[in-house]
Amino acid sequence: MRKDASQPKMAGTSEKGLAVMDANSLRTFLLGCLMTVMTLGAAHGQTAARPPVGGFGSPTDAMIFYVAHGAEGSCGPGCADWIAAEGAVQWDTYKRLIAILDRQGGRKLPLVIHTWGESNLNVAVSLGRILHDRGFDTTEGTTEVAACKDKSDTDCFALKRPGGPLEAALNTREASCDIACVLILAGGVNRTLPSGTRMILTGMAIHNRLAPNVSEEHRESLTVIFGEQFRVYLREMGVNTELLDMVDRNSAKQRATELSPSEWTRLHIVTSTRP
Repeated sequence: MRKDASQPKMAGTSEKGLAVMDANSLRTFLLGCLMTVMTLGAAHGQTAARPPVGGFGSPTDAMIFYVAHGAEGSCGPGCADWIAAEGAVQWDTYKRLIAILDRQGGRKLPLVIHTWGESNLNVAVSLGRILHDRGFDTTEGTTEVAACKDKSDTDCFALKRPGGPLEAALNTREASCDIACVLILAGGVNRTLPSGTRMILTGMAIHNRLAPNVSEEHRESLTVIFGEQFRVYLREMGVNTELLDMVDRNSAKQRATELSPSEWTRLHIVTSTRP
C-alpha cells in the first residue's frame, strides 16, 4: 500500500527505540504531519541558537533534560531537586525525556519546564502522557546553573548535556508558559505554576518536517484530526477543552491570548499555584 507522501519518516528512530514509549504516548506521535506552535511574537528570552543535542538531523535548540539541585524548598515544600526541561520540543525530544526518567531510580523529581521557539505539539502531548503514566509532577521556571556563570552559551550547554546533577537556582520571577508548555504541564499528576507566570497562548499550524508544502485541503483535514487528538488528551488529563477553542481562534486570527491565574484554575490547567 502506498504511503501518503505527506507522512514524514521518523529518521533516527528505530523500532526498538519506539517500543520503549508508553502505548498511550504513541497515539498522537505516530500521526502523519508535525504540528508546530507559532509564537506570533510571544517568543521567550532565549536568543542564541544552541548546537544540535542529538546526532545527524537533530535540530538546534531541541529540548534537553538534566537534574538540578538547589536550596531546600526551591521547587516546592521540601523539594530541592528537580529535572530541568529547556528548549524547543522537537520530533526526537521524547527519547531524551524517557532516558532522564529511566536514570532516576524510581525518584519522582518534578519536571520544571522552560520552552522557547516553535514546538512540535504532537510530541508535547507525548511528553505529557509519559509524565502522567509515570506519575511525575510538573511546573514552570528557568533553571540557572551555578557553573554556567561567566561561561558562554556553548560551554554552558556542554555542562548541561550529560544530564547533571548540577547545582542551580530556580528563577520563577519571569516565568512564562506557551501552548507547548501547557500541553506538557497538563500531564503532571500535580501541576503548579508560579503566581506571576505569563501564560500566553498562540495559534498552531500544520508543518511537515520533510515536505513543507502541504496542500490547503490536507492542512484543514489534519487540523481537525489533530485538534480532536489534543481534546482527547486534555479530557483525559482533566483539563477543560475550551483551552483548544482559544488556540483555534488564535490560529484563525493570527493573534495571542494571555490567560490570568483565575483562568488557569477555571480551566483546570493547574492543580494549584505557588508564590
